[in-house]
Amino acid sequence: MTHLWVRAEQRPQEERVGITPEGVTALVAQGIRVTVEDSPCRALPLAPFLAAGAQAAPYGSWPDAPQDAIIFGLKELPEEGSPLRHRHIMFGHAFKGQPAGQRLLARFKAGGGVLYDLEYLTSDQGRRVAAFGYWAGYAGAAVSLLAFAAQARGGICPAVARFSDRHAMAHAVADALAGLNAPRVLIIGALGRVGTGAADLCAAAGATLTRWDMAETAHGGPFPEVLEQDVFLNCILASPGTPVFVSENARTAPRALRVIGDIACDPTSEFSPVKVYDRATDWESPVLRVSPDPVLDVMAIDNLPSLLPVESSQDFAGQLLPHLLALDDISAGVWGRARAVFEQHCA
Repeated sequence: MTHLWVRAEQRPQEERVGITPEGVTALVAQGIRVTVEDSPCRALPLAPFLAAGAQAAPYGSWPDAPQDAIIFGLKELPEEGSPLRHRHIMFGHAFKGQPAGQRLLARFKAGGGVLYDLEYLTSDQGRRVAAFGYWAGYAGAAVSLLAFAAQARGGICPAVARFSDRHAMAHAVADALAGLNAPRVLIIGALGRVGTGAADLCAAAGATLTRWDMAETAHGGPFPEVLEQDVFLNCILASPGTPVFVSENARTAPRALRVIGDIACDPTSEFSPVKVYDRATDWESPVLRVSPDPVLDVMAIDNLPSLLPVESSQDFAGQLLPHLLALDDISAGVWGRARAVFEQHCA
């Protein structure tokens, strides 16, 4: 019997989960055993999961799960260095040369486990089958515009916290921008999930939008138009061949640009298209001030959908459920393709 073990997220401020109680009902009806760890912060409480047929497990007990269990989480594992012997489903961020990712792969090699990276669950056509992208875009645009408003008033973006829903987030941004000229915002990757979410927030908040996608960036750069905007939102994942949208010399170059929202946020990858910063930001300090004159702030929070944990969890879980229902044949389809990517990078 396939056994899916839903671990509690152990990263601070991470309340999301990749399955709902309704999803558990569907898995159990198909004969899949489901265990859900208790969590002090999960946006969806434990009781409905148990009522749907899941078994409970203590917080953080996944290392002691049965060998045949498939451990399912979202964000990274604690970096304690122990070998990983299970099959894991999660966002590993391990295949683009990131230092933490290389350490993670070494743990899998040491323990004989397997990483099924959620970013690499793809259809026959190579399209991702489940993503938080819309919510990353929506929340990333929100924090970037909050940063613009704070900077315009002589300050720097204050700490952020989870919002009750998307409407509350949009209202907060609109209130922050009240009395200011509408910021000019350029979105690159505007036709994708991330860019669509970013555009929806910007429209709700009253920003002036320019939308770019592959047609506008196909020439490979440079892109002086980026420096002519007030806010630039990068919604393109770093990958080989991604052009540089903001070079290192943008810090001192003449520009109108005041805020970069690197929503894709992969600063340690050599393929990052934004070269003016080198580390992610967080909820407590949402931006890095990379230039004092003229001021330039970079927003690079790497768990943006967690600012809207209920909506983002429900949406993602709905996208992923048909593929969880296929776990009985984990060697085929999206799971087989994801394993092949893992084995390629381990080799």
